[in-house]
Amino acid sequence: MTPFVATIDQIFVGDLRPLEPEGQISGIFKRPVRGAVQLTADGLAGDHQGDRRHHGGAQKALHHFPAEHYADFLRRWPQLGDLLRAGTLGENLSTHGMTEQQVCIGDIFRCGSARIQVSQPRQPCWKISHRLGIDEASLFVAQQGLTGWYYRVLDAGTVQPGDVLELLERPSPAVSLARYWQVINAHRPDPALLRELAAVPGLAPDKAARLNERASWLQANGDSRAR
Repeated sequence: MTPFVATIDQIFVGDLRPLEPEGQISGIFKRPVRGAVQLTADGLAGDHQGDRRHHGGAQKALHHFPAEHYADFLRRWPQLGDLLRAGTLGENLSTHGMTEQQVCIGDIFRCGSARIQVSQPRQPCWKISHRLGIDEASLFVAQQGLTGWYYRVLDAGTVQPGDVLELLERPSPAVSLARYWQVINAHRPDPALLRELAAVPGLAPDKAARLNERASWLQANGDSRAR
């Protein structure tokens, strides 16, 4: 396994606030943490989610978004200026040098004194568009694969800015987040590929179940359009 380490530049947590324009309560607004913070199976101390059906929980305890992706947003929407900075899209961890091309489903990292595992990419939703005030922002994230990813917490501990993320185990080196995203977003993926992804160690159970369901549907419906 190739050694892989990266430094945590910033850590963010957030309280619940209304998200314009409709005023839905959301935890996407984050503030930086200055010192050590406790990380448990439920996430970082002081971090909150407004919609617990789709955010937070054991399979989405910690959200990591590469800081370099903000440059992609800035090139697309230069008028957003200073809004495009780490923490804006609701991430908990911000780093440089770790992207969806380098990180794999099931990767296990040492994070401060905790141990965490990559469970899935983030599925972009309407809140990204509302946060940036750009209707097509969520679609841009999906099309470009600028998703970031979630971790589950295997061992609780404390983390702080400046800590090193050290790769400890990589059970599926062929399944980067980028490859996973490409396959699941294909118009008509090979059912065998979907089943292969569903069996990847560490993938969130609900994602694995949906991949198997989609594979079965594709096999049962021949050349019909996939759902």
